[in-house]
Amino acid sequence: MKFGGIDEAGRGPVLGPLVIAAIVVDGDNIQKLEKLGVKDSKKLTSRRREDLFNEIIRVLNDYVIIELWPEEIDNRKGTMNDLEVENFVRALNSLKIKPDVLYIDAADVKEKRFGELIRKSLNFSPKIVAEHRADDKYLPVSAASILAKVHRDRVIERLKKQYGEIGSGYPSDPRTRAFLERYYREHGEFPPIVRKSWKTLEKIENKIKSEQLTLNAFLNR
Repeated sequence: MKFGGIDEAGRGPVLGPLVIAAIVVDGDNIQKLEKLGVKDSKKLTSRRREDLFNEIIRVLNDYVIIELWPEEIDNRKGTMNDLEVENFVRALNSLKIKPDVLYIDAADVKEKRFGELIRKSLNFSPKIVAEHRADDKYLPVSAASILAKVHRDRVIERLKKQYGEIGSGYPSDPRTRAFLERYYREHGEFPPIVRKSWKTLEKIENKIKSEQLTLNAFLNR
């Protein structure tokens, strides 16, 4: 029997891609994932995740990783959950080897609804287990979470070579906010790697415009 897992990394950040990873592993190899120390990616250091990446791939029967960049995220027709369902399906249908049982880290408050929406559009018919915190409960999802997180981290490192220090990409990261403010002050707009539909950008833009108005009023007294 083959088991599948799917998870994402980068749903919340204001910049960089949302990354989705889907994996398939033989039941006989589940124990190998456990012996490697596979667990929820959030419980591992970045170095450990990086070390595990290739080791995990060697154990898998198949895997798919897809990136959703800011333009696609900003132009989505529905909610982020709708976008996630659509692209979870895209990743799963792209697998050459299909799982018999599929574990899903559910984004919806209603776990079964999330799983059912995905099931309706699959080109195969697995048993589906969709739960919150599935990345902490089921090794196939843990493995997918590591692949997604490492892939996104690698993309962020490439972006840093192009743009300089951009931080983690999360709105709460002072380095990310400093980068966004600095870029906007220098260019009068935000870089193409940011999600323009995020309120973080509106707040930064309003802050800078307010400062400029205050300065102009002072100079014109």
